[in-house]
Amino acid sequence: MPVGGLVPRVTDDAADLVVRNAKIHTADPSRPHAGAIAVRAGVVTAVGDDKDMAPLVGPDTKVVDALGRRVVPGLNDSHLHVIRGGLNYVLELRWDGVPTLRQGLEMLREQAARTPKGQWVRVVGGWSAEQFAERRLPTVAELNAAAPGTPVFVLHLYQSAVLNRAALKAAGYTRDTPDPKGGQIVRRRDGEPTGMLLAAPSALVLYSTLAKAPVLEGEDKKTSTRHFLRELNRFGLTSAIDAAGGFQNFPDNYSTVVELAEAGQLSLRIAYHLFPQTPGQETADLARWIETVRPEDGDAWLRLNGAGENLTWAAADFENFTQPRPELTDYEPEFEKAVRLLMENGWGFRLHATYDETIRRDLAVFEKLAAEGLFPAGNRWLFDHAETVSPASLDRIAALGGAMSVQNRLSFQGEAFVRRYGPGVAADAPPIRAMLDRGLTVGAGTDATRVSTYNPWIALHWLVSGRTVGDLTIRPPHNRVDRRTALAMFTEAGAALTGESDVKGVLRPGFLGDLAVLSEDYFTVPEADIAHIESLLTVVGGRIVYAAAEYEGLDEELPPVSPDWSPVAHYGGYQAAHRTGRSGARQAELLGQAALESEQHRQWRARRGLAPENADPVALDPCFAL
Repeated sequence: MPVGGLVPRVTDDAADLVVRNAKIHTADPSRPHAGAIAVRAGVVTAVGDDKDMAPLVGPDTKVVDALGRRVVPGLNDSHLHVIRGGLNYVLELRWDGVPTLRQGLEMLREQAARTPKGQWVRVVGGWSAEQFAERRLPTVAELNAAAPGTPVFVLHLYQSAVLNRAALKAAGYTRDTPDPKGGQIVRRRDGEPTGMLLAAPSALVLYSTLAKAPVLEGEDKKTSTRHFLRELNRFGLTSAIDAAGGFQNFPDNYSTVVELAEAGQLSLRIAYHLFPQTPGQETADLARWIETVRPEDGDAWLRLNGAGENLTWAAADFENFTQPRPELTDYEPEFEKAVRLLMENGWGFRLHATYDETIRRDLAVFEKLAAEGLFPAGNRWLFDHAETVSPASLDRIAALGGAMSVQNRLSFQGEAFVRRYGPGVAADAPPIRAMLDRGLTVGAGTDATRVSTYNPWIALHWLVSGRTVGDLTIRPPHNRVDRRTALAMFTEAGAALTGESDVKGVLRPGFLGDLAVLSEDYFTVPEADIAHIESLLTVVGGRIVYAAAEYEGLDEELPPVSPDWSPVAHYGGYQAAHRTGRSGARQAELLGQAALESEQHRQWRARRGLAPENADPVALDPCFAL
């Protein structure tokens, strides 16, 4: 944008990008606030005011006027299944942010009509029945009515899935299909499947069923991933730590992001983990990977960060809060082999652990290895989730040099958690303040895409308010964080978990030029409206990777969504909801303020002889003059 007062000049240190007229939260204690920022060769070169940028504006510098908007460091989701999500994004109908089940079913009905024979309509995570006005799941009958001939699979959290008649047939489920281990196929009186699948408590039955659906091939995988990354950029995300996950094989399922990185087509920085997929051969897989790659191999766009979030399948607890906590078998011997192998070879790791009972058992293994000097041997390691971790366990984690990563799973599963464990336990699930008070690094993330939505502002709202998407308050003030702390958990802490604190998470000279210009001021917007914030301009390494509103068209062009019947081509991704608006009490308060200001204005005019001291206010308006 041409800006008065900034005249391009030929200079050797001209910036590639200048963002001016902004309210910049730098997160740099030496200069916490600024009005302008310059980026050159992917790195911040100057932070200051508009006048400080004038010498850096050359003929080819892009100058963007933030129009007084809030600018923050680019967000970093510390636990996101971004690689798997990208490979499937354009195939999925997203109910993220949809306010009513009626709307969701109408979207499903329309999508079924355009979906070709042999393909499925799949709704996979990012929503909860509690977000709907109806407060319920769709029924099998509703799915059959909406899509009588097209397979439909609707996943609800880690708890259940609903399939229509055509999907049961496509998946091959009959009265003779046995229940898988840890799962249940709900049946009618005659033994035929109804269309309901239950995690009891393992979600494997849900994921293995989804794996029967067709997948993308060839260039479509790249296109899908690029559109998913653009969707993440829409919310100000510039980095993510990929937590791997089930059905994400290395190296096959990583090839798409590798090829995009080689072509310079990633718009999100990704630090990835490796997750052994086959029970019984986890240690062998880890040993093979240790000989192949090393942590931090790669660059600022794509790099290996370690192993996990599972090291051995037997050590993983399941987080279906509609079911009792699973009782794990004796997993320690093989688990100890895996951890020892990693620590002896300089590999960090992350561990899925929902319950303190699991965390205590894991810590006992770590403390045994610590006696041999393997903890805290300088390798980054952390626990994920940790909804019921105890104060004693947090003390042990701190002593062993560990860290934490928390996700807003309970903003979607909070009601189920409260029903099972009660409001007292839910108040400290997870105990975020206790983690921070111990000096632990605590990264924040979403765990998208199969439970929570990938929209980080839903997670930031949850961190600050303690409220679920169904508007239930489960975390009281003593276990919430202020807005500045929550943002740091999504920026600086994420950088610490990948060993990049010296280059990322803060806007200061020498750091990566990753930032977001926000639609609303995160620090002053009403609390309820934090969830409705989006980015209007997202910059990664000085590249404008997302642009909307006044900036539309400044970002890079993407290839069209393919296939053309994709739900994303018709509905996009996250369905932005209307802002909450003001309550009646707040409206009355604002009207009272306006009336007071009007009377003050009348008095000011009277004191200056511009109006009679006791004039009728109406007479001051010439519109009412006779």
